[in-house]
Amino acid sequence: MDKFIEIMIGILMVIGLIVVVGVIIGYPTMLLWNWLMPEIFGLTKITFLQAVGLYILSGILIKSGKLSSK
Repeated sequence: MDKFIEIMIGILMVIGLIVVVGVIIGYPTMLLWNWLMPEIFGLTKITFLQAVGLYILSGILIKSGKLSSK
């Protein structure tokens, strides 16, 4: 029973960490987008979830491959 509780606490801590990282990443992205893009390019404002999705998408598109030491 103790092992089960330890596993559940670990899972909850990981979920909490994911939520905190999402807020740390998404909120500044949303604020910057909503501050700059409508004024500069006439684009619409985005929501928090759209900002997180934009951050993930940009990471996928800009991600570089493995660096080779050769």
